[in-house]
Amino acid sequence: MTPAPVAPPAAPARLLRIQEIAELAGITARSIRYYEEIGLLAPAARSEGAYRLYDNDDLERLRFIAGLRNDAGFSLAEIGQLLEDDQARQRNRVRFRASADPAERAAVIGDALERVDRQIVTLEHKRERLAAMIDDAQRRRAHLRGHLEDVLAGRDPIHGDAATR
Repeated sequence: MTPAPVAPPAAPARLLRIQEIAELAGITARSIRYYEEIGLLAPAARSEGAYRLYDNDDLERLRFIAGLRNDAGFSLAEIGQLLEDDQARQRNRVRFRASADPAERAAVIGDALERVDRQIVTLEHKRERLAAMIDDAQRRRAHLRGHLEDVLAGRDPIHGDAATR
């Protein structure tokens, strides 16, 4: 019998303070405040004492931001654009379904296409930068392997002559 897969921890059902959500998202409270300042996140609510309160959607958004930033190396500006495009996709879906007007539906699709094209350009640029970084690292590795071969063969990798023993 195969063991049942382990489910990820359930997201809390209550509103969380900034320190609690920071711990769950694996980022600092300072980062969360900065994300709010630049418009990447807004707290779901404020307590009577004016504490920021966050819900499950906020937690998922923070995890998404952290993943893009830490794992994929996106800038905050790129993340902001991706988040805006995601919100626009949701708005466009509602607009498309609510309208029977072909012109309105075509405009919604046109907006969606422009956003996807912009995302493709951003992702291709990211891929090009990563490919250049990989090429550079491979050149450094080849250079170091050459030095290692020299050392193992008894040659001085700096002066090019036999090493004194």
